[in-house]
Amino acid sequence: MAEQLYQRDVYGKTLVELGKINKDIVVLDADLSSSTRTGIFAKEFPERFFNLGVAEQNMMAASSGLASCGKTVFVSTFAIFASGRAWDQVRNSICYSNLNVKIVATHAGVSVGPDGASHQALEDIALMRVIPNMNIIVPCDGPQTKEAVTIAANTKGPFYIRLGRPKVPTLDNKGKFELGKAQVLTEGNDIAIIACGIMVAEALIAVENLKKQGVSARLINMHTLRPLDTQVILKAAKETKGIIVCEEHTITGGLASSVDEVVAENCPTRVMRIGIRNRFGQSGEPAELLKEYNLTSQDIEKAALNCFSNCGH
Repeated sequence: MAEQLYQRDVYGKTLVELGKINKDIVVLDADLSSSTRTGIFAKEFPERFFNLGVAEQNMMAASSGLASCGKTVFVSTFAIFASGRAWDQVRNSICYSNLNVKIVATHAGVSVGPDGASHQALEDIALMRVIPNMNIIVPCDGPQTKEAVTIAANTKGPFYIRLGRPKVPTLDNKGKFELGKAQVLTEGNDIAIIACGIMVAEALIAVENLKKQGVSARLINMHTLRPLDTQVILKAAKETKGIIVCEEHTITGGLASSVDEVVAENCPTRVMRIGIRNRFGQSGEPAELLKEYNLTSQDIEKAALNCFSNCGH
């Protein structure tokens, strides 16, 4: 692990780079441009930036109109508003017509911290995942955020890109970023750990601790939840003694559910889930909340050891 970066800083800077190349890129925000960092684009290209105010539903509808006229539209707000408050417009105005709108939502998960339950999107992946035509990316760090935003800009159709609020460590040796192609960060045949977003860094710490205890863990960075890399999941199911899925999201409807569906239909194996379990968020510091909701490297390590010791090794 190297430097720590705000994913949203990377997002704002990447928008400017893309805006210089593609004159059809426009950006919309809902009065949160300083937080989402779309304000960086607004300063560079004020004629291509539109602040729609605290009116997220209208913003999504407006984005669909711009996309129908040939624009590549990036639209941003907090994840709780992008996914929940504006779900109707995302479904009917954007995805139903398969329009070229890229929703880049920030401040997702409990790591938002002190803003509390009303601002902590724990269900957003589930809400986006049930909509046809939606591509979903959850980058694990700053550089991967740039790759995700760039590929979204150059790929037709709706995207939901999920970013957090705090700085995250930059991970080494991830390999090439491809939409729908997971990255195997460590090799191992005892246990497979499948993670996305900030949980990848936590999982990497767990992998190192497991190695010291004689357990080899295969760590998979599932940065794209749709299209999902089913082949890497099935390979892990066949070659390891169990799978641990890690997400800063409810265990219902997100990454864990995606993995469950694949293995249940094709190669049943034991799957243990590290995620939010039927709870709302609450106010607190990010590190405290990750511990409270059992989302730390220690929790991943414990689950992996449990799975390994009970799978007939």
